[in-house]
Amino acid sequence: MQTNFSIAQLSDPDMAASESILRSCVHCGFCTATCPTYLLLGDELDSPRGRIYQIKDMLESGLPAPKTVVKHIDRCLSCLSCMTTCPSGVHYQHLVDHGRAYINKTFRRPFFDRAFRSILSWILPYPDRFRAALVLAWLLRPFGSLVPGRVGAMLRLVPKRIPPRSPIEGPKVHKTEGAAFKRVALLAGCAQQVLSPSINESTIRLLNRHGVEVVTAKGAGCCGALVHHMGQAEEGHEAARRNVDAWTREIEADGLDAIIINASGCGTSVKDYGFMLRNDPAYASKAERVSAITKDIVEFMSDLGLKNPEPPKTLKLAYHSACSMQHGQQLKDEPKALLEDAGFQVDTPAESHICCGSAGVYNIMQPQFAEQLKARKAGNLSRLKPDAVVAGNIGCISQLQGAIDAPVLHTVELLDWATGGPKPEKLDY
Repeated sequence: MQTNFSIAQLSDPDMAASESILRSCVHCGFCTATCPTYLLLGDELDSPRGRIYQIKDMLESGLPAPKTVVKHIDRCLSCLSCMTTCPSGVHYQHLVDHGRAYINKTFRRPFFDRAFRSILSWILPYPDRFRAALVLAWLLRPFGSLVPGRVGAMLRLVPKRIPPRSPIEGPKVHKTEGAAFKRVALLAGCAQQVLSPSINESTIRLLNRHGVEVVTAKGAGCCGALVHHMGQAEEGHEAARRNVDAWTREIEADGLDAIIINASGCGTSVKDYGFMLRNDPAYASKAERVSAITKDIVEFMSDLGLKNPEPPKTLKLAYHSACSMQHGQQLKDEPKALLEDAGFQVDTPAESHICCGSAGVYNIMQPQFAEQLKARKAGNLSRLKPDAVVAGNIGCISQLQGAIDAPVLHTVELLDWATGGPKPEKLDY
């Protein structure tokens, strides 16, 4: 793609990176076949190729983002399916992130939109705030179907039962019973440890059982993806810096073999810290080191191998591959292979490459499209008639729970059970 940036514009490292990405696009259009919003709307402007053109024109102009461009960029899920499809290796993730940051700086949104985004940014990345907000929302949950728009979408996502605070929450070292031969840091996450603390509990039990000491580092918190994908780049970078500092202290004190992530959306973000902080002299090398040792839990366990799996019962599972897992991290076969090694029967649905509509806070910000994608995904999963659905991302789990007639669990909960852990509570209902 031909570009027309000025020399002054290209002196900005972010602009130079985007210009390089734009020039790698050859207009082929393969991306349109796998883009969820293009499949729903059939509008070129709501395809990756269309958005690339709009971002190019917006950045080259140097003018405030036009309202029409904002609309089509906001509709993008950042599912990154286009990156898997693209034969030219266009790094759409970095381009759309830059586009959103540019919109956030130059476009003034309507008051209620700004307020809603600010509230989400103030609550969701902080577990204590989120837990308090969730209790209030739970009281209003029965009225979710009566409330339109984003507020109604948010209420409909509130679970029927809010789990109690987990005893493992907070900075801790979780030691193995015998000698540990590996040491890792676990990102506890923000929303996940409130919505489903059993995921972290299962992860720690599984790792300890396999001779891996687990630390939840002091100072580590939200990965920053939630605000970063809303265009709040500096807030996202600040979250990244906090985590890099926390994990660097652990690396320098007692060493780390890996940083373990059990929410694939967070994993995609943490693995990108090296790029995000590449222009920060104080953090560039540290962030690169953190990204280099970050692994999703299924990635780590695939390398390690399951120890004496004894499946408690035969379960037919439908595996939902989160976009951040298969497209963001390119982990496609590992989760299913691990579940099969553990003795489970695993099927994948039709259109497994298409997003479920969760995508961070997309199911709140764009409820109309998110509901259509959820119904499409739930229909494909239901046709498999599974005993349970399994996924590796809390957003997808929350999105799909209740949409099909089967419990939705995290991969690690089943791997923990199959190697000696407790039966997941959801399987008792």
